[in-house]
Amino acid sequence: MRILFDEHAIAREVARLAREIVSHEPRVELAVPILTGAFVFASDLVRALAREGLDMQVECISLSRYSNTRRGLDDIVVRMGAGDAAWDKHILLIDGVLDHGHTLVRARTLLRDAGARSVTIAVAVDKGREGALVKADYAAFSGVDTFIVGYGMDDAGLRRGLPYIAAVE
Repeated sequence: MRILFDEHAIAREVARLAREIVSHEPRVELAVPILTGAFVFASDLVRALAREGLDMQVECISLSRYSNTRRGLDDIVVRMGAGDAAWDKHILLIDGVLDHGHTLVRARTLLRDAGARSVTIAVAVDKGREGALVKADYAAFSGVDTFIVGYGMDDAGLRRGLPYIAAVE
């Protein structure tokens, strides 16, 4: 493994994202992390947003495309969908990594179907793939072209707890 972004770089970028998010309209009202990969980033981002004066509700959803493999499955499994909290809200959809965008597109559709007024996307890492199905509105880091772990992202269920983001080589 090779560390791409250490704890200090992550903290700096999360604080930058929070400042950027609170300065834009419409102001987001509900944070919706996609479990499980976004849980570490989402907790840091939600706290950073609160420090910037934006305290909001959090409603998690759970989707899976990778199961315990590195290759995306054809179907995205919805383990826990959007609840009533999404109705008529401006939503900040949070994920760990934007690779091809399949999971984020499915999550955004679930939120729109649940009555969201708008859906803004924030990710820890946007791989910047040409042809991705969706674009992130906010990304802490971009341009990573390798398989990554740590900071909530896993390799077959492991390495989520690493305090940094690393490339698996």
